[in-house]
Amino acid sequence: MKLKSSTLASAQRCDIAETAVIKVSIIVPVYNEAQAIEHTLKPLQRWRGQGLEVIVVDGGSEDQTACVAKPWVDHYLYSVAGRARQMNVGAAEATGDYLLFLHGDTLLPDTFFDDFTDHSSAALRWGFFPVRLSGRHWLLRWVERGMNWRSRFTGVATGDQAMWLTSSLWRQSGGFKDIKLMEDVELSKRLRKLARPHVACEPLCTSSRRWESHGVVSTVFLMWRLRLMYFLGVNPNALARRYRPQNST
Repeated sequence: MKLKSSTLASAQRCDIAETAVIKVSIIVPVYNEAQAIEHTLKPLQRWRGQGLEVIVVDGGSEDQTACVAKPWVDHYLYSVAGRARQMNVGAAEATGDYLLFLHGDTLLPDTFFDDFTDHSSAALRWGFFPVRLSGRHWLLRWVERGMNWRSRFTGVATGDQAMWLTSSLWRQSGGFKDIKLMEDVELSKRLRKLARPHVACEPLCTSSRRWESHGVVSTVFLMWRLRLMYFLGVNPNALARRYRPQNST
C-alpha cells in the first residue's frame, strides 16, 4: 500500500524534527592558561562536529596559551582583558542554541552535552552546575557543599559553575555587564527574575588552586567579604582592586 504524498511529507517532517541537532557554544575566557587549557579543551573534542562549538577568547596572554589552545577550538579570539568583556566577545561570535561560559581550568561532566539534548524539549532557559574542587584538602569538601547549597538556595551562580543560557535569553538579558568583578552574580540576579535556573545533576570539576595558593579559610572569608560589600552597594570595579591577583581571568 502506498502512502499518500501528504502523509509521506508529514512523516518526513517528523523525522527531521526528531533528528534536529541542538547546538551548544562553549565560550572560554583565558589569560595565561597554557598549563591548564589543553586539559580543559581536550575532553570536549568528542562532541565537535555533533553540535558543539568551542570558542576561546584571550585577554592578552603572555605565555603559550594560544599555541596550546588553537588546535582544539573552532574560534580563537582576542579581546581587551576582563572576563565580562571576553565572554561578551565570545558570545557575539557564537552560533549555538545555548551559550555555556566555562573557565579555563574547569572540566565539564561527561554527561553535559547529552543533558542539553534531553532537556531541550523542557524549555529550560538557563542554569549552572554543582561544583567539585580538584584538591584533596578536607576543608575543600566543606567549601564545595557551601557553594552548592548557596547557589541552589539563592538561584545565583558563580563563574566556577559554568553558567549557561539560551541564545534568545542572552539577547534579551543584554549579556554580562562590563564590570571587573561580580559579573556572574549580577547576570544571575537578572536572569533569576526571568526564569528559575536549572541545576544539573552531575558536578563539574574546577581547579582548587585559588584556595590552595592563598589558604582555604582566608580565601573563603575574602570571597564572602567581597560578596557582602557588593550586596551593600560597593562598586564592583572597586572590589576588583581588593581581589587577590590570579593567573586566570
